[in-house]
Amino acid sequence: MAGRGKGKTAGKKAVSRSAKAGLQFPVGRIARYLKKGKYAERIGAGAPVYLAAVLEYLTAEVLELAGNAARDNKKNRIVPRHIQLAIRNDEELGKLLGDVTIASGGVLPNIHAVLLPKKSKGGKGEEAA
Repeated sequence: MAGRGKGKTAGKKAVSRSAKAGLQFPVGRIARYLKKGKYAERIGAGAPVYLAAVLEYLTAEVLELAGNAARDNKKNRIVPRHIQLAIRNDEELGKLLGDVTIASGGVLPNIHAVLLPKKSKGGKGEEAA
């Protein structure tokens, strides 16, 4: 009869909330930051899990696009320039991070259409004359 129901059993190993949710981002740390930040008097149990999942998704999305940008430039390492190109070339991320400045990110290559040289309508007759 003894040892049933109350307290932790000696054989069980602790499982983190991140592992339970199948996440890489630390749910416990995010919960601590939410409580410490005084965003609200009380924080629900699901809030840090949801926030960790959203942050993990956004991070994975940016890193995937930045990795593609690095591969396009024949590089193995992601640098701030690749993150900048990834964010600015994606419509939704560009809207979300429109007011964000990325250090050492540079700008998107863009030449205004007015500045481009005009294409001549030249045929064979104009050069001979």
